[in-house]
Amino acid sequence: MATPLLMPKATAVWLVDNTALSFEQIAAFCGLHPLEVQGVADGDVASGIMGVNPIQNGQLTREEIEKAEGDPSYRMKISDPKVRVAAPKRKGPRYTPISRRNERPNAIKWLLRNHPEMKDAQIMRLVGTTKSTIDAVREGTHWNNANITPMDPVTLGLASQIDLDLEVSRASKGAAPGDIAEQGTMLLTAEEALAGAHGRAGMDHAEDDEHTERRPEREEELDADSVFAKLKSLKGDSEE
Repeated sequence: MATPLLMPKATAVWLVDNTALSFEQIAAFCGLHPLEVQGVADGDVASGIMGVNPIQNGQLTREEIEKAEGDPSYRMKISDPKVRVAAPKRKGPRYTPISRRNERPNAIKWLLRNHPEMKDAQIMRLVGTTKSTIDAVREGTHWNNANITPMDPVTLGLASQIDLDLEVSRASKGAAPGDIAEQGTMLLTAEEALAGAHGRAGMDHAEDDEHTERRPEREEELDADSVFAKLKSLKGDSEE
């Protein structure tokens, strides 16, 4: 995406007064019509606007101006900004394209069925819907309820897998232990699945260690019995 020019008319005023560029070159750079630039030169347009130097604000270089002055067919390019401003964080529900908005009830029903621990605010943030729509799907009063089919929001393109895992993780941390036990077939995040696998592996190793600890005790018992049996047989032989 091209960097927008700051104050195009004020920039055009400065270029008209301080360069030998043609009206077409200034118009192309400032996004104006050549007749507007001619009006700026005649004093009919932007008469009360003070010129702004694009070199000082870093949107044009002296070399670029000289190159354009030497070649009337050349069109100047806006310089890349030296400082990148971070994009503002999104607030409110996620924007959903019009072509996919009809799929949101399907995603809501899937989330309500597979992740009942998720709060309405999380669903709203995840698929870009409203609380009234969530309530209508939950209560079965949605106008298109007969055609609603539970579908994964990731498959529908309404949310990314990373966002879904993040919301599931947040919801599971705030859920009561009883609620988690009742979910049964609830899908787990990748982190939760790995944690569960490591936990089961640890339990298996603990059971193996317990069995190995018990085996020597059993072997000692068997050895003691055999020793007593041999002693009795020897005693009987000696009495005879």
